[in-house]
Amino acid sequence: MEYGFIEYEKDLENQELKSTQSVVQKAINWFRSHSMFVLAYGTGCGAIEMPPTFTSRYDIERLGVVGVATPRQADILIVSGYCSPKTLKRVIRSYEQMIEPKYVIALGSCTINGGMYWDSYNTIKQLDNYIPVDMFVNGCMPKPEALIEGFVSLQKNILDDTKEAGWQKYKNNYEYYFENQKKLFKKNITPSFQEDFLGVNG
Repeated sequence: MEYGFIEYEKDLENQELKSTQSVVQKAINWFRSHSMFVLAYGTGCGAIEMPPTFTSRYDIERLGVVGVATPRQADILIVSGYCSPKTLKRVIRSYEQMIEPKYVIALGSCTINGGMYWDSYNTIKQLDNYIPVDMFVNGCMPKPEALIEGFVSLQKNILDDTKEAGWQKYKNNYEYYFENQKKLFKKNITPSFQEDFLGVNG
């Protein structure tokens, strides 16, 4: 019988560690996808469809969706329809105050292509030029069933962490979004996300 040292398999340990991290990450993603705190901020006519979604008939709380009062408590922002530049400024500010990870659901045709206001001088045409949108729910306006389907689709995206989320796009491509915001708001863009949140002057 031979005695000696057994060679330490470091690669095997790393593999096991990655496997454990993967299981933990999956659990975290599942918890995140089933505890969605929605900012109660109605921006357009789609806000009319949101209250029925929380009533007993549709009961969206069974999916883990709950309304909250402030951006710092929320991780879901619903832009419920058309946005004027004045409203969009508040939407961006609210989005930047939310903690990460955070997600945006955009309701209605107005957030995609301007909808019935496509030729208006006082509404924006594409919301995703200014903040990243994780899920579009089309229609004019989307019914509660469509909104629920949007949440279910967003849950699937959160579970699949291989996809780049909107908040990651905002951080990685901030210059693009900030330039579009500057073009729209001109000198009235302050206080900016760069100065207040990234600690960068400019």
